[in-house]
This record gives sequence, C-alpha cells and structure tokens, in this order.
Amino acid sequence: MHYQSTYAPETLERGQVDTHEGIRLLEFGTNWCGYCIAAQPEIEACVGLIEDGEHLKVEDGPGRPLGRSFRVRLWPTLILLENGEEIGRVVRPDRAALQALLAPLAAGRQ
Repeated sequence: MHYQSTYAPETLERGQVDTHEGIRLLEFGTNWCGYCIAAQPEIEACVGLIEDGEHLKVEDGPGRPLGRSFRVRLWPTLILLENGEEIGRVVRPDRAALQALLAPLAAGRQ
C-alpha cells in the first residue's frame, strides 16, 4: 500500500467510498494537527508493510460531509474498508493499534 504523505481536500462522496472494490484505508485529519503530525512515522511504517490497497488521507473539519458520515470526531482517525464496508478503525493510534487494524490484511497474505 502506498503511503500518502499529506491530507488532500475532500473529493470523495460517501457513495463512491461505499461502492469501491478492494481495500482502502481512509485517514481523516489535517496537515496542521499536532496529533496527526506525531502519528505519521508509525502510520507510514505500518502502511508500508501492506502490499495491496489504497491509502487516502482526507482533510477533515466542520461541515465536511465524508468525515461526518463516518462520525469522525478526533484526528487522526483511520478507517479500514474492504469493498466499501468498514472492517476496522483506530483513533489517535500507536503502533500496536495500527498493527492490530492491519493484521487481517497481513494474515490474508500468509
């Protein structure tokens, strides 16, 4: 999975997310958020271990519909989706939480 280094303005609608086939890791936050900045080394290390899928960093904030549709309240929030269905989520994660979130993907490769 390719690590995306910066949060991009929201361009996806929930319908596009729900109908996407395959693995997608949505990361909600902002480029100026201290928690988001501090979590990046751990996120990058863990995301780099996964071969398949897509990592998207979505800039979040008040009135942003995609984050609200997932009930995101704290940053960073990472939501793991498979074929548009949420299969896991972590909020302000450490390495152990990220590894636990991504473990189903690593297990599928064995």
